[in-house]
Amino acid sequence: MPEDKPKKAKFTDYSHETKVVANPALRYLWLALGFVFTGIGFLGYILPGLPGTVFILIATYFFARSSPRFYNWLMNNPIFGQLIRDWRAGKGIPMRAKIMAVTVIAITIGISAYSLPNMLLKSIVILCGLGVSIYLLTRRTKVV
Repeated sequence: MPEDKPKKAKFTDYSHETKVVANPALRYLWLALGFVFTGIGFLGYILPGLPGTVFILIATYFFARSSPRFYNWLMNNPIFGQLIRDWRAGKGIPMRAKIMAVTVIAITIGISAYSLPNMLLKSIVILCGLGVSIYLLTRRTKVV
């Protein structure tokens, strides 16, 4: 009886899309920024009110200029690799992701605005939430 081997995830090499900078100091700076934004992006996936995908997209930009290895890691990541590839291909954001994002933004902005004592701060928080929501809703919706 043959053993059932686990399916290995398909790896695609996206190294041809990278444009690594020649200056070593700048390359290390871009690499460090890639890790910082990846970390913030991971936090955004678990903390309400902090967007994750936008920081992962920023990290992708920095890794594309500093490390083909980490760029490939992000592009092939099973959690958000497809979102990055879809965004870059101009396919848009899935409707489910838009609904979830705007819902979480509305809840967290509402709680924040309610708990802030200063009317100016409340207004700034509400305007930021409204601006991000409008941006998300006006982006192309991915047809599944």
